[in-house]
Amino acid sequence: MADISVIVPAYNAEKYLEKCLDSLVNQTKKNIEIIAVNDGSKDNTLKILNEYKSKYPDMIKVISQENQGLSVTRNNGIKVASGKYIVFVDSDDEIELDLLEKIWDKVIEFPYDIIAFDVNWIYPDKNQIAKSAVIWDKKELLLEDKKKLLIDINVMACNKAYKKELFEDESVLFVPNTWFEDVLFTYKIIPQINSIAKIDFPGYKYFQRENSITYTYSERLNEIHNVMDSILKYYKQKEFYDIYKEELEYIFVRYSFATYIKRLAKTKDKKRFKEGIHLVKSRVNDLFPNYKKNKYLYSGKKNFYLKNFNNFFAYLIYYLEKNKMN
Repeated sequence: MADISVIVPAYNAEKYLEKCLDSLVNQTKKNIEIIAVNDGSKDNTLKILNEYKSKYPDMIKVISQENQGLSVTRNNGIKVASGKYIVFVDSDDEIELDLLEKIWDKVIEFPYDIIAFDVNWIYPDKNQIAKSAVIWDKKELLLEDKKKLLIDINVMACNKAYKKELFEDESVLFVPNTWFEDVLFTYKIIPQINSIAKIDFPGYKYFQRENSITYTYSERLNEIHNVMDSILKYYKQKEFYDIYKEELEYIFVRYSFATYIKRLAKTKDKKRFKEGIHLVKSRVNDLFPNYKKNKYLYSGKKNFYLKNFNNFFAYLIYYLEKNKMN
């Protein structure tokens, strides 16, 4: 049994895959396994994976499947993982060579359910550190701690190590055919955990490439609404909704008035933007008519914007984004 399983979904990844794998096979932490899942690639991805498997037969497992998307690919990696902990690494990203060792040092202290670390976002012209937003090591999370995590946590799946036992509840697995799958996954798993720790270290190198999903704003924008709806549905099914209602309300408002509006502004489609404003205002008012009373909206400049969202603020974002992209 490995200490840590690293799951690498790969689809047409030949351009960056070798650098990703090099950052894994050269980890200072030993007793790890790398599970590379080829998701029906049409380039040399599978060839590269098999070459690395031949070179590191005791470390690398290769699975090949028809193209089914990121969620299914990760889930299939989880199914065959033998590690006590699971880490996800995208095939065009890298991790620092001592990240897994730092994670295991935390495990030795205490078998936390989740261990979060920071991310080095690498843009074509700059680098930026994104904090995990986990502020403490907690061996026993209280309800108020989980509520704080829901509000603050970085929703990336790749900046955390997860105890394998968490995935025994199949409801937390990644949902197929879903964009923003990390958002849905993270908000599903937080109520299920009992402990969490942090590493103040930007161990994950996330490359923002111009053709990456996060650089594409015009496609799949309405998936943000679908994911928010799925989160609410999940909490109701699990009977968590009443416990976390105020947090869910705030998250829904934030993704509607901030995330969606900002991404929609980047399309520079004024007609679509106008329709989008009407859509999010209707959705929020229909589901949470008293959202302006939410306690989380009464602190900070960003929350002032959310609490007082109107057409003026929306179009201000539109023109700021338009000028930024010119």
